[in-house]
Amino acid sequence: MKTKKSVAILSRLFIALCLVISLAPIYWMLNTSFKGQTEIYSRIPTLFPQDFTMESYQTLITGTAFLNGLKNSLLVAAVVSAFSLLVAYPAAYTLARIRFRGRQFFSRAILFTYLLPTSALYIPLYIFVARAGLTDNILGLMLIYPTFTLPYVSWILIPHIASIPKDIEEAATVDGCSRLRIMYQIIFPLALPGIISTTIFAFAMCWGEYLYALVNVTKTSMQTFPLVIAGLIFGDMYPWGQLMAGAILACVPILIIYMFASGSLTGGATEGGVKM
Repeated sequence: MKTKKSVAILSRLFIALCLVISLAPIYWMLNTSFKGQTEIYSRIPTLFPQDFTMESYQTLITGTAFLNGLKNSLLVAAVVSAFSLLVAYPAAYTLARIRFRGRQFFSRAILFTYLLPTSALYIPLYIFVARAGLTDNILGLMLIYPTFTLPYVSWILIPHIASIPKDIEEAATVDGCSRLRIMYQIIFPLALPGIISTTIFAFAMCWGEYLYALVNVTKTSMQTFPLVIAGLIFGDMYPWGQLMAGAILACVPILIIYMFASGSLTGGATEGGVKM
């Protein structure tokens, strides 16, 4: 009994330590965003704002193109993540369920593309986008981002789909279901938790992407929010209040998406089983 209690206490302490380490940066960002410039640059840091102010948020929203950057990032991330799911799910299902010549080759090609360093694609993708006349345009980013979201979504979905018992598909086939109906009406609900979590990660990859946007977009009206935030820095001058305010506001859409999707992350497999 003593051993079990000790293990339980240690487990809780470990979880608490992990939470503190994970949440400390977020708390410090939130804390800094509500401080004035004088307090931010004081020699002795304060754990709580001594002079609470919303000045950083007001300056960021009214004095910069941050809201326009959020709109551009939201549009690009939503379109690319939806497109990635639309293309990657049938591909993942095919590689997980259907045996055909070249199956291993395509699986390894997806893995290779997924592991390929993004820096190796900067110049080729820039040339491609430039020749298409889409530099300084969010449409160019919509063409670029699937190069890393598609392999990711495909590769992660393959084991999710492969883990679903084949007996379910065999029973559906006996009942006269077509392959297309099985893929979307039976397997899709059962794989929904994995599909949603993977799509959220793909959305987050596009949402915070900086380097591709930096290379391909210079026009202010087409910049995503990471570029807008980076543009606040002049030389060695860091407006920490605005930078932290921007980081906090940028976390809000991801948090909202997760809150709405959390129910499906735990209930998708059960609901799919009930439909069967």
